[in-house]
Amino acid sequence: MTVLACSSAPAQWLWIDASGNKVFSDTAPAPEVPEKNILKRPGTRSAPAAVEADSAAAAPQAAPPLSPPKPSGRDAALEAKKKQAEEAELAKKKAEAEKVAKARAENCDRAQRAKATLDSGVRVATTNAKGEREIMDDKARASETQRLNEIIRADCGPAPQAQ
Repeated sequence: MTVLACSSAPAQWLWIDASGNKVFSDTAPAPEVPEKNILKRPGTRSAPAAVEADSAAAAPQAAPPLSPPKPSGRDAALEAKKKQAEEAELAKKKAEAEKVAKARAENCDRAQRAKATLDSGVRVATTNAKGEREIMDDKARASETQRLNEIIRADCGPAPQAQ
């Protein structure tokens, strides 16, 4: 931590931190700072000879400019947009799931009604490729019953889990 002192209030402490920078402060350095790195203490008028030599050599240099405050890394507007986009995506997925559930329910209902008709023994007619009406024979009836059972198995049970 580097603290710069105002010229009207001189620092009481001066030490060299672990990265070799001089630190001026009105509070004592951390306990892990070695005694040899403490250059000035409160109540002393002048720094030790090593500090004076250092100060004389460093006098022509200007103090490093203050760096601008670092942003917190959070942008409230960006976070709000992100949250809104996530909510929109969630709503879209929910609407799609409801649409699929409704289609499955309709398919299930139609298949169950068609199967009930086939199981009742009533004569059922279909239209062939030429547009002519044909009565279903036992083989066609069994095939249609099997197809309807597959639809009922797929659409009338619990919805398959999305992956």
